[in-house]
Amino acid sequence: MKKSLMILTVASTVSFGSLFGAAPTEILAATKMQELKKEKAQVESERSQVESGIDKAEQEIGRLQGEQKTVESEIQRLDLAMEDTNGKIREKTQQIDDKNVEIEKLQAEVKVLKDRIQKRNEMLKDRARNFQETGGMVSYVDVLMGSKSFGDFVDRASAVATIMEADQDILKQHQLDKEMLEKTQAKVEAELEGLKKMRADLEGMKVKLDAQIKEKNTLMASLHEKEEEMEAHKLGLQEETELLAAQSAAIQKAINMEAQRQAEAERQRQEAARRAAQNSGGSSSAAVPAPPVSSGAFTKPANGRFTSGFGQRWGELHAGVDIANSAANVPVVAAADGVVIRSYYSSSYGNCIFIAHSINGQVYTTVYAHLESRGVGSGATVSKGQQIGYMGNTGQSTGKHLHFEIHKGPWNAAKSNAVDPMGYL
Repeated sequence: MKKSLMILTVASTVSFGSLFGAAPTEILAATKMQELKKEKAQVESERSQVESGIDKAEQEIGRLQGEQKTVESEIQRLDLAMEDTNGKIREKTQQIDDKNVEIEKLQAEVKVLKDRIQKRNEMLKDRARNFQETGGMVSYVDVLMGSKSFGDFVDRASAVATIMEADQDILKQHQLDKEMLEKTQAKVEAELEGLKKMRADLEGMKVKLDAQIKEKNTLMASLHEKEEEMEAHKLGLQEETELLAAQSAAIQKAINMEAQRQAEAERQRQEAARRAAQNSGGSSSAAVPAPPVSSGAFTKPANGRFTSGFGQRWGELHAGVDIANSAANVPVVAAADGVVIRSYYSSSYGNCIFIAHSINGQVYTTVYAHLESRGVGSGATVSKGQQIGYMGNTGQSTGKHLHFEIHKGPWNAAKSNAVDPMGYL
């Protein structure tokens, strides 16, 4: 009777001990789950901000493309204006060439006129000398008085009249030729100067149009460059949001794994308590299994020497450590149990793997960059020490090595959660 009472007392003690002992464990588990959910909410918030940044980038790209269309229309207008100006220049140049041919002909005519005028001048000079020598009168009377008959007189009188009329015609034609020469020369020179001025104006306009087109082309090139930069920025944001989306899914998977581990731990605790109650045999104390022994939360991800540490390098944060090894086929392993957030090729990291971990309720993210190849895919579950790839020299890398990062919390583009891996390995 006493023995049965003792067994009942021990069992009751164990049961009450299990009941009250479970409370702190359940509270801790609930706290861990809340922290995991908080981390997931933070990732979702960052993802929303990045998506907002993508929307803004797309709006800016649209604005730049609108400006490009405006500039393209302006360039087209200037091209048409340039085409019209060049056509007018060619037209005026042809007119100038035609006018030069006309001037050559006129110059030949001018030469003839000048020769005629010169000959008349010589003749008029002779007449002037004769007029001076005879006292100012031509002896037309002597000519008439020297006639032998009336008929001869009439002939001589007619001849004298004809000569005098011819002298008047010569003087008149001489004056007309001189006036025509002056007018022709003045007209041709005026037309030629007008055409030259018009062509100079058109060429000046062409120079201005060339300058405007050059300016528009420079602006277009600048807009294209800005658009390319914005496209690259957008691609970077898209890569970031894809990574954050994968990270959110991985954290959710880690939360589920943590919940399963907690449920399994609670089941094992209850089973241990049940066995202790059954096998106590009157003993006053229960046997509690010790937690598994671990060499640390993280293990070194690859064999090799540390060539670069955590901190500022070349004016930027080097958010991890570099492990180098010149040997062939150097394995890279997962630093802790976790879920692969994303396994992909990055323009900067080359072949890289992001892994989410939940360790004692704390979310960690590890990054393995510049891998030669990747052995696990996105969403895969990995265990501590499991090989995930080989050390390489891909992406923006200057030699074979592993770039390894640890983030206490989710990964973000600012790398504000990055910690020195040397404090964890």
